[in-house]
Amino acid sequence: MKRAVRWLCGTILVLMLAAVGGTLVPKPLMPAYASGDTTGLHRILVLSGPIHTDIAVRVDDEVRAKFAFLEDADVPLRHPDAQWLIFGWGGRSFYLETPTWSALKPLPVLRALSLDRSVMHVDTAGHIVEPQDAVAGFDIDAEDHQRLLDFIDDSFRREAGVAMPVAGFSYGPNDRFFEAHGYFNALFGCNTWTARALRNAGLRTGLWNPIPVSLDFSLSIYN
Repeated sequence: MKRAVRWLCGTILVLMLAAVGGTLVPKPLMPAYASGDTTGLHRILVLSGPIHTDIAVRVDDEVRAKFAFLEDADVPLRHPDAQWLIFGWGGRSFYLETPTWSALKPLPVLRALSLDRSVMHVDTAGHIVEPQDAVAGFDIDAEDHQRLLDFIDDSFRREAGVAMPVAGFSYGPNDRFFEAHGYFNALFGCNTWTARALRNAGLRTGLWNPIPVSLDFSLSIYN
C-alpha cells in the first residue's frame, strides 16, 4: 500500500514538474521575425474554460468559403448575427456526453484518462466582449491566418472528401460535432491541439500545455 501511495505521489510530482516546464519552455524556442506591418491583420480569440480551450475566427468571406461544408450540417455561417466561428477538438466520449458538469459520467472520464477517438466541435457566436478573463485576443497576418484555417480544416476527418457530422449530438441549435483526426487522452488533449493550431498561426506557446491555465500563461508571456 505504501509503495502504491509513493508511486502515485511520484507520478503526480513528475506531471506537475512537466506541466511547469512545458509552460515555461517556449515552442518555437525563438520568436519568428516580425515585419511590423499592421495592415491586413486578422483577429483571432482563444476562449478558455476550466478544462477546455476553443479558437474563434472572425466570420468573413474567406472563412465562409473555407468552411462552406459546415452549412450542409446547418451551422449558420451566413446568419446576420454570426460574427465568430468557434472550433474545438476533443475526446469523443467526454465531448459528446458531457454538455454540462451536471451530466458528468464515469465512463467518459475513464476514456479521457486513457485513449479515445476525437471529434471537432463547431459553433457560432455574435459579439464577444474583450477583454475578459476567459478571452485572449491576437492579431495575425494573412499568411498565418491561412495556415491556421488550413490546420483547422485538416483536423476534420473526411470520407471521399466529405466531412462527417456526428448525427444526433449538439449542445444547442447552432453547434455541430464532426468526426476528427487523431486520438485523445488527458496528456495530449484539447488544449495541446489548441496550442498546435496557434503555433501554426505564428504564435508561441509552451512546449506542453495540457490545461487552459498553462496555455493562457504561456501565450501571455511569449506573445
